[in-house]
Amino acid sequence: MSKLKFKYNPLTLTYEKVNISIKDRLKKLVSYLATGVVLAAITVFIAFTYFDSPKEKMQKREIDQMKLQFEILNQHFSQVSVVLKDLQDRDDNIYRVIFEAEPIPDNIRKAGSGGVDRYKDLLGFENSELVIETQKKLDQISKQLYIQSKSFDEVFKLASNKEKMLASIPAIQPISNKELKHEPSGFGWRTDPIYKTPDFHPGIDFTSNTGTEIYATGDGVIEAADDLAQGYGNHVVINHGFGYQTLYGHMSRIAVHVGEKVKRGELIGYVGSTGRSTGPHVHYEVIKNGEKVNPINYFFNDLSPTGYEQMIELASRPSQSFD
Repeated sequence: MSKLKFKYNPLTLTYEKVNISIKDRLKKLVSYLATGVVLAAITVFIAFTYFDSPKEKMQKREIDQMKLQFEILNQHFSQVSVVLKDLQDRDDNIYRVIFEAEPIPDNIRKAGSGGVDRYKDLLGFENSELVIETQKKLDQISKQLYIQSKSFDEVFKLASNKEKMLASIPAIQPISNKELKHEPSGFGWRTDPIYKTPDFHPGIDFTSNTGTEIYATGDGVIEAADDLAQGYGNHVVINHGFGYQTLYGHMSRIAVHVGEKVKRGELIGYVGSTGRSTGPHVHYEVIKNGEKVNPINYFFNDLSPTGYEQMIELASRPSQSFD
């Protein structure tokens, strides 16, 4: 095919040969190239903007899979939290109650694990919120598991000492039932025997004949054995450990000395009326963590259920104390 070009001249009514210069040829070539480049750029822009490359498609699938895995992980965290909450409830309301340990406060169990700066390295990504939320749950559960582990260590130690604790807790009456002469004067507000006015009675009075034997109500060490405490006369204080102490007042004679170890049921003195007293009896107190509590709750070892109910009923009647 000829590369020559002709152009019709209407003046001469002939076709004349067209001579194209190199410059025109270059201009035309550049024009073609520019148009091609523009079209190529538009094509590439559309392709990259509206259509994913195979690599991008693979990356998006990986991101979607990661999101799904994080959602499944969060669901597992929620399930673990439910199980952990059940363990915490059992620990506070069963195990620690059995061993008379204080429950762990919520502000310790649920304390935070750091501020925003802790997660600053996770900020700035498309899925930062999901990742940070998951990391927070993991940190919180890890901290709660650590606290629960420490609590179980404490409970295990308490369980190991359970036999010693059971022997030490006051669990019997200080004098035998057959030696009682009158109904016991109980814990609480009673009529003062001297001033005849309402007065709080911090123990139970067991009346009996002078010289009746008084027994330790739990294992322990004699902490006091003298007549120096105002109003109690000759009295003995036993430190049982585990936060417990017992006091026995108004003895006619003391049978132990300070520092001596005693067992439950062992003789420690004899009923009398020394100190501020209106008749032979033993004034008996139970002190738990420095607070005087009702001794009626600590006679479970030597009373039947029926006898225990009767003791509660008798001790709660309005009466006059003996000291």
